[in-house]
Amino acid sequence: MTALTEQGRGVRVRAAATPAEIAGAGEVTVAAYLSDGLLTAEHPYTRELRDAARRAAEATLLVALGPVGPGSAEPSVVGTLTLARHGSPWAEFAQPGEVELRMLAVDPGARGRGVGEALLRSALGEAVALGAHRVVLSTLDSMRTAHRLYGRLGFVAAPARDRHEHGIDLRVLEWTPPLAPGVAVEAATWPPLEVVDVDGWRVGISGGFTRRANSVLPLAEPGDVADALARVERCYGERGLPTVFRVGRESRPDGLRDLLLARGYAPVAVTDVLVLDGLGLTPDGGASSDPTTDLASGMLPGVIGDVALDIADAPDEAWLTCWTGVKAGASADLDLARRIVTGSRAAYLSARDDTGVVGVIRAAFADDWAGLSCLTVVPAARRRGLGRALTRAALDVAARSGARRSFLQVEAGNVGAGALYAQMGFQPADRYCYVER
Repeated sequence: MTALTEQGRGVRVRAAATPAEIAGAGEVTVAAYLSDGLLTAEHPYTRELRDAARRAAEATLLVALGPVGPGSAEPSVVGTLTLARHGSPWAEFAQPGEVELRMLAVDPGARGRGVGEALLRSALGEAVALGAHRVVLSTLDSMRTAHRLYGRLGFVAAPARDRHEHGIDLRVLEWTPPLAPGVAVEAATWPPLEVVDVDGWRVGISGGFTRRANSVLPLAEPGDVADALARVERCYGERGLPTVFRVGRESRPDGLRDLLLARGYAPVAVTDVLVLDGLGLTPDGGASSDPTTDLASGMLPGVIGDVALDIADAPDEAWLTCWTGVKAGASADLDLARRIVTGSRAAYLSARDDTGVVGVIRAAFADDWAGLSCLTVVPAARRRGLGRALTRAALDVAARSGARRSFLQVEAGNVGAGALYAQMGFQPADRYCYVER
């Protein structure tokens, strides 16, 4: 599930899960097309638009759920979008390896709140999870508001694919996901304290602190999968830890997620890997992604109030306390946290005002990648622009350290983080799920 942007707080996007949601998607689609003057109520195409049940059965039907207006109490369907893979009856021009977006519709009473953008962003994440190497859609010249949104999301015109049908000119747009860092790079920026090899599966063990450091990376296919599973579960059980697998595109064997679910595992978190391409220094010495950060000043620009910026090659107690205090509370083991975050070369940034450290972020390095993590702002200092400013500063540090690309991992339902990173140009490159027993 993906949460909506700040403008539409309280609205969530997910695959339609109930008959009421499916029916609501059909009604919203018809209402949106009528409101936009794209057809009349008597037009036969309204029957196809209303038939969301067929779309849910033959494609992926996303719905945005939330209040239609300020006085609404119960959430209802306020928007919908269909994803169709090549070969689906709903894919009109998608080629092999592509996912086509169809029938984006927002309830007329819920417009202006970012619903359409939330649907599209969620759709891009879903398409990446399906392994699509490109996402395509068609639009009309008159849809200028939609064109601006598509442009912000990274869609580009593909004039060679434009079509003229029934007197209508359809403009085709394409979106290509950025290169993902891959599990090996991601793991290199957050290595477990201990790794046990089980027939090519990397079993991470770190005292139970963070799933990333306490999960299995199934990157090879064991000769005996059942035996490997039993050994992994015994390994975690002997340490009093739950067994957690990270399952994604690189997982082996194929169908591992279904095998684990049948064995009693349950999904606990869906995580998007977001990528920002094109780091590097501009001629004036700034980061090309955002050349406005002045690290030499010792201050953090773009925030409310005076905030100093500290950059170190190791986290001090104040940095660790800020991060773990929000993440794990006062009971967090600072020594364990330190051992985990210092397992790879990294820079540790702190924002400090007259109350002390109020925000932190970490940039770790592997190959030409910088992995951003640990972004934390204490509750009392939020809504001052600290999260955005710290991320910009971390990107600048990464560029100056030789990184050319940056990635981060964020749970698909994290409202604030998802909106922040999207606005800064990060795009979905991969998606994985943690399953646990």
